[in-house]
Amino acid sequence: MLSLLTGAAMSAAELARELHITQANASYHLRKLAAAGEVVEAGDERIRGGVAKRYRYQWDDPPDYKGSREQEQRLYVQAMAHQLVQRHLARKAATRRNLTDAELWVEPVVWQQVLGQVEAASLALHRAARPVRSEGTIRVNMTAALFQMTDAPHAGRERDENDA
Repeated sequence: MLSLLTGAAMSAAELARELHITQANASYHLRKLAAAGEVVEAGDERIRGGVAKRYRYQWDDPPDYKGSREQEQRLYVQAMAHQLVQRHLARKAATRRNLTDAELWVEPVVWQQVLGQVEAASLALHRAARPVRSEGTIRVNMTAALFQMTDAPHAGRERDENDA
């Protein structure tokens, strides 16, 4: 939903059609996302004598998660991983892509440069996002998770035979 709401404000009905879910389900999740500060109301739209709220994702002003508990962060990463799998399966197989998974040791200056480049790429894509299925656009995905790790290898879990 957040991805769809990046390019344009949408109603629950529009999201439901795009995601192949019920309008009630889309409306429920939109209310939850709004309560969490993830989306904001972006006006109303008159439809067949009724009024539908439109929502948008504030990608340029995200909520502050500094106080998030570890469990909430774990759930977010799990959801991100699930979406990555779903989007990877839906990719256009013959197109150019980049898929990287790496745990590396680099100099701090290199880390800062790469972090800035990925942030710039994310910003460029978000700014360029257009409404769903706009003429002249292609559907793309960017999933990025960059973070500095502790010095202890695999902190927080037991080593297993796959770590060798």
